[in-house]
Amino acid sequence: MADKEIMATGRRKTAIAVVKLVKGKGRVFVNGKTFSAYFGNRAALEMMVYRPLALTDNQENYDVRVKTVGGGVSAQAGAIKHGISRALLKINEDYKAVLKAEGLLTRDARVKERKKYGRKRARKRFQFSKR
Repeated sequence: MADKEIMATGRRKTAIAVVKLVKGKGRVFVNGKTFSAYFGNRAALEMMVYRPLALTDNQENYDVRVKTVGGGVSAQAGAIKHGISRALLKINEDYKAVLKAEGLLTRDARVKERKKYGRKRARKRFQFSKR
């Protein structure tokens, strides 16, 4: 699969990330910016995004180009992680055991609970006054 870009989609909460893996030096570009320019100086998010590449020893083999929309920065980083994992699986099926053991192939289904009527938020109630 030389000189070919592998695409995959990752999701987390309301964030969607379309990930393209291209042969390169391990750089990550998000929405046309470098990773640090887009996410700022957040080491935890950087470790999260690079986790699938580190586990499969591909940190210096591929450049990652991402188009992401929706959600916040943390959800977008989770979506990118999910997308990279799915793209790596398309490259080599042997990575499945490693990625699945770390839980990187499972879409995190936790989303915000809807607001209920008669309440301030999903579960918070208005202040109760006895008198």
